[in-house]
Amino acid sequence: MPDFRANRCTRYRFRYSECRRCADACPHEAIGLTDEGATLVADACKDCGLCVSACHTSAWTSPTFKPIDLLREAIQRSALSLACEPSGCGPVADATVPCLGAIDAVWLAYMARRRIPLTLHGSGHCAECVHGKTGAAQLQTNLEALDELLKAATPPDTDGEPPRPLPDWRMPVLAQDQRAPGARDLAARKSAVAASRRQLFRRIFRHGGDAPAAPNHGGAPAQAPQNTPQKAIRAGAYAVSEQRELLQIVSRQKDNAPFHVAYHEALPLLQLSLQPGCTLCEACFRVCPTGALQIEENPGDWALTFQTDRCVACAVCLEVCQPRVLDAAPSFDARPEQAAITLIRQTKQRCARCDRHFVSPSPQKTCTVCSDDEDAFAAIFGND
Repeated sequence: MPDFRANRCTRYRFRYSECRRCADACPHEAIGLTDEGATLVADACKDCGLCVSACHTSAWTSPTFKPIDLLREAIQRSALSLACEPSGCGPVADATVPCLGAIDAVWLAYMARRRIPLTLHGSGHCAECVHGKTGAAQLQTNLEALDELLKAATPPDTDGEPPRPLPDWRMPVLAQDQRAPGARDLAARKSAVAASRRQLFRRIFRHGGDAPAAPNHGGAPAQAPQNTPQKAIRAGAYAVSEQRELLQIVSRQKDNAPFHVAYHEALPLLQLSLQPGCTLCEACFRVCPTGALQIEENPGDWALTFQTDRCVACAVCLEVCQPRVLDAAPSFDARPEQAAITLIRQTKQRCARCDRHFVSPSPQKTCTVCSDDEDAFAAIFGND
């Protein structure tokens, strides 16, 4: 059964997070969500591995399903065939996986780029499979994301020249097994998670709107306050997922050519921009689980920077931003090793009371600490 690492979960990092990728991916309703992370209902879990690949921050791991170990074995072969274990197609495959939907899009893209022939057996069994409720849709979503990566790797057309061919990738093949007639239900199964996909898009591309809400221990929505309190954000060590590191290899082009990719829910990839109105509260920096957002300071300046290479598209920074000025780009250049983007830079001010440097979105005579002290003093003793 999978293990849960709370400090990597966006719900642990930010108690009002609405993330539910793992719960939506689970076909057995074996994952409960709280404002401290997620819990596993052991009696309901069937060890399908869908939560492992669905989580962009690698909060879920499985001792029995390790995609990176499977990849290490695959690159030693001239070809590879995988079968969904419940489908009964194991005897015709080189290896079995708990569910084909658990094979993430980046894994598939790496195999395609390496031109290692990959055959997937058992997709026709999804209609009868215990994992098929969401597994079939997840497989389809991953194949769609693979197509987006293929498009991104395609050289752009140049005016006056014929269209350039697709890159020489070896795309995976869904085998037509004896159970294949059930494959016609694959598209229908995709609609089973359509509502959760729409929720995810609203969560990322909201461009304003109400403050985020998330289920608490009792299941009732917990409304985030206008100004995020310190206790709503929990600290944790930075960690970048294996999926994201593998995507660095997939998105590397010859001659450092651009890799323009559209946002896709199955890809741990996102680029941020900042609109006017930032309050410099640093909540986005403190909540980021990968270190993609950083604060850079020198004696005279303060800056918020964003490193695309470390972003896994968990979107918790968008949730914690109460002014709603952080935005996600619908498409962007994802080539690796680009310089960090400076989202905002501010000149430091000097407090007239304590003589310390501080930053503020508008000119102020005193820092927030001294201002709070003055307000508290006035509340107790009056303004006279």
